[in-house]
Amino acid sequence: MKTTRSRQIGEREMARGKTEMEVGSDGVAVITIINPPVNSLSIDVLFSLKESYEQALRRIDVKAIVVTGQNGKFSGGFDITAFDGIRGRMTVQPEIDVSVDIITDIFEGAKKPSVAAIDGLSLGGGLEIAMACHGRVCTSSAQFGLPELQLGLIPGFGGTQRLPRLVGLTKALEMMLLSKAIKGDEALTVGLVDAVVSPQELLKTARQWALDIVEVRRPWVKTLYRNDKIESLSDAREILKFARMQTKKQAANLSHPLVCIDVIEEGIVSGPRAGLQKEAKSFQKLLFSDTCKSLVNVFFAQRSSSKVPRVTDLGLMPRNIKKVAILGGGLMGSGIATALLLSRYTVILKEVNERFLQSGIGRVKANLHNRVKKGKMTKEKFDITISRLIGVLDYESFKDVDMVIEAVIENISLKQKIFADLERYCSPNCILASNTSTIDLSLIGEKTNSMDRIIGAHFFSPAHIMPLLEIVRTQKTSPQVIVDLLDVGKKIRKTPIVVGSCTGFAVNRMFFPYPQAALLLVDHGLDVYEIDHIVTKFGMPMGPFRLADLVGFGVAMATGMQYLENFPERCYKSLLIPILMDDKRAGEASSKGFYIYDNKRKPTPDPEIKKFVEKARTMAGTTSDPKLIKLTEKDIIEMVFFPVVNEACRVLDEGIAVKTSDLDIASIMGMGFPPYRGGIMFWAESLGTNYIYSRLVEWSKTYGDFFKPCSYLEQRAKRGISLSSSTIQVKSHL
Repeated sequence: MKTTRSRQIGEREMARGKTEMEVGSDGVAVITIINPPVNSLSIDVLFSLKESYEQALRRIDVKAIVVTGQNGKFSGGFDITAFDGIRGRMTVQPEIDVSVDIITDIFEGAKKPSVAAIDGLSLGGGLEIAMACHGRVCTSSAQFGLPELQLGLIPGFGGTQRLPRLVGLTKALEMMLLSKAIKGDEALTVGLVDAVVSPQELLKTARQWALDIVEVRRPWVKTLYRNDKIESLSDAREILKFARMQTKKQAANLSHPLVCIDVIEEGIVSGPRAGLQKEAKSFQKLLFSDTCKSLVNVFFAQRSSSKVPRVTDLGLMPRNIKKVAILGGGLMGSGIATALLLSRYTVILKEVNERFLQSGIGRVKANLHNRVKKGKMTKEKFDITISRLIGVLDYESFKDVDMVIEAVIENISLKQKIFADLERYCSPNCILASNTSTIDLSLIGEKTNSMDRIIGAHFFSPAHIMPLLEIVRTQKTSPQVIVDLLDVGKKIRKTPIVVGSCTGFAVNRMFFPYPQAALLLVDHGLDVYEIDHIVTKFGMPMGPFRLADLVGFGVAMATGMQYLENFPERCYKSLLIPILMDDKRAGEASSKGFYIYDNKRKPTPDPEIKKFVEKARTMAGTTSDPKLIKLTEKDIIEMVFFPVVNEACRVLDEGIAVKTSDLDIASIMGMGFPPYRGGIMFWAESLGTNYIYSRLVEWSKTYGDFFKPCSYLEQRAKRGISLSSSTIQVKSHL
């Protein structure tokens, strides 16, 4: 066999990836995409692939082409790190139309057939290249998807036109609009691939498939011009109409899903070439959109959250944690146990008596049964999973556990006693973690000699569903323990952020002004339900008053007292919630709070709320402010969220968080801040530091120190420095 390596393309700086071509004695040229770790596409890879194709087409000894990827992966899609470079090029000169000029005219339009041999990932642009081939062979574990909408984009290499022609319009819309990936066997069933084989047979089968096309033993089909899977025009329009309705309902603030539907429709109505042209123009426009920039920020922020200065750069390897004990089987403890069981950990659940223990085990079983009902788990898998749960009433079984997670009520003296007991019963290498959401870990471990292995593992409810894990370190927490918990977080499919210890840590600390700002606005004249409506319209899953109902007034008051004790100078003290509690209202759990709830817990505004608001205003001596009543929606959003930004700046200044990107992830995954706004700090940057500072100064003159900007924000505003201009140095108290 002869091997021909495609030369580097041009003189571009920082070349990223390439392809290699190998021509066998059977006359099949195997072109391999090489760009570790997932063979991502780049301008260099695409042009190298183009040159390899053209070379194969020129060579008389080549009958057919097979496209594959190095090291068992086809291609994970376009390299997102290249987006800024592409934007820059587009502003200077128009790029070559990759979708039409290369993928359609050269790859799909080639006079020699090509077959994609797919193992591992075939996502985004990788799948679009595969669909332009004349056949596709894969393994059962291969993964296919067009996830571009997660980045505020649409498929840009012909995916909007080819996928519907291979799998039908309904399945294509599902895969694109929901960014839903499928595996090899399903890909065969829906028509995305032609055959599923073992990894060992993949290349051999693909080569033979390509030769069979040459010899007319198999059809030579150009995907772009297939019509057998496309519905009639009237049926297609009905499907697209329904998709638009659902999209507007589920993603009211997003335009790019509707753009995707429009582009698909263009190809059905005006033909695939017209669809490709509309796709290219729409993709370029979306690439410059605020939504795309925001979602790309989230993409990178999520991946950088596990990189912690002076911890993950020390060369430490995570220890092998197999058995974890959970103290407390309530809502949080049972959720944490469920998350660990689903990732094959052995879990010991401890409670104070048999009744509480059985209730905790019942909650775990209910969580798992719910997965069975939804088809996410088989009955056999349920039995295996629940068999790893052991219920106990004492500490005797704790001698050989690798980690303990305490998940009892927020009571400092109780937690101190528990950690003193753990120190006696657990091995010296056992990690001692607390799920506390507000209490300073230094206080929790105050009566032990084990501060080096005490760490916060703050999950968010429901713990087996919510994606964030807040890892809280103290001044003395060992880097090894942090690395260990980062590894556990990864294995249970959580996104971790590592933060310092203080009241509320990072997530709850920076958002404690959120409900207080809303209460201040109500006390001065705004309507409870108007604020909730505006905040949900902004993109939050629920408004601050609906959230207070969900959390429960008892928890809200207890948490509020923590902040009042620690940050009295900037807490806003409203009487509204205490007055509601006097009326036996406790929130959703009691069927009455700011809203009233039916037996299905559906919320309805309560007309009686007005009388409680008036009572709170009278008792506090506040009156309606005419200026507030005339506020625009934009003003209300800013008055609710700018105090959050202000507190986030304090969190950075104190070194509680070391990266603004961590606070973006915390706000999205911990509090539901809309990801298409990029996270709380990214959103703040888009508005401008000086603008936020000036607004806070203006409000503080009228409403007091609650709105007073912190020195960190003030300095950056006056000096014109970005909030994310540099990574914050880890302070000595961490």
